[in-house]
Amino acid sequence: MLLLAGCESNQQELQAWMEQQKREVRPSVTPLEPPKKFDPEAYSAADAVEPFSAQKLTVALKQEARQPSSLLASELNRRREPLEAYPLDSMSMVGSVSREGRQFALLKVDQLLYQVKVGDYLGQNYGRITKITETEVALREIVQDAAGEWIERTSSLQLQENAR
Repeated sequence: MLLLAGCESNQQELQAWMEQQKREVRPSVTPLEPPKKFDPEAYSAADAVEPFSAQKLTVALKQEARQPSSLLASELNRRREPLEAYPLDSMSMVGSVSREGRQFALLKVDQLLYQVKVGDYLGQNYGRITKITETEVALREIVQDAAGEWIERTSSLQLQENAR
C-alpha cells in the first residue's frame, strides 16, 4: 500500500511540472507572407494559325505533292530495295570484300547477311551508299529539317568487331 501511495505523489509532481512547462513555453511561429497578386496575361495568339491543325498539315502535304523537291522527286519514282525496310540502327557492318577491283560491304540485318555495293540503297531515309572502305560504309540520306525542307545528310555504318 505504501508503494502505491509513493507512486501517486510522484505522479502529482509530474503533472504539476507539465502544467508549469505548458505555461512557460511560448511557440515562436513566423507569420506567413500574404500571397502575391496574380496578374493574368492576355493570350495574343488566338487569331494565329494553329500549329497542329489538320488543315495546315493537309495544305503542306498538297503543296509538297505538287512541287516535290528535286532531291525527293527522283527517290519517289524508283523501286524500293529490300534494305530500305530497315532503320540504319538495326544494321551492322560485319566485313568487306573486294572483287574485280570493286568494294562490297557485308551487312547483317535480322540474322541475315547482305552484300551491298556503292549505289545501293539502305535505311528508311532514302540512304544511298556513296563509299565503301574496309571499316566503313558511307551513305547519303535525304531527311526533312526543322523547317520541313528536304536536305541531304551523310551517315555511316562502322565495322562491328563483335557482331554476332
